[in-house]
Amino acid sequence: MTDAVLAATNPFSVQQHFERRLPVVREIYDAVVSASRTFGAVTEDPKKTSIHLNNRTAFAGVATRRDFLILTIKSKHDIKNQRVFKREQVSANRWHLETKLSQPEEVDSELISWLREAYDLSI
Repeated sequence: MTDAVLAATNPFSVQQHFERRLPVVREIYDAVVSASRTFGAVTEDPKKTSIHLNNRTAFAGVATRRDFLILTIKSKHDIKNQRVFKREQVSANRWHLETKLSQPEEVDSELISWLREAYDLSI
């Protein structure tokens, strides 16, 4: 589904998630989306409490807070890293891993590699 079709059928918008948030939160989000789009097509799918980033299926989710965002990444394995503050095994071969991002610079090569793996799972 294209962003335009989603907008016509979805009562939520990406912009709503950035109301009453510091500008840095949008900068971080834009860095995540920009990095993800280097892999191929990405659709932003705003929900009530988060924004899903989709290829064929969701590969990441973004929940905004006043001065940071929480990025949930799909993975086929656990990632043992201090940046991952919450991990949930949702099936035998699927994990949801959460990381807190406070600055656009945190969208670095390590995080981008995790996003790439997640993106590849959604093809």
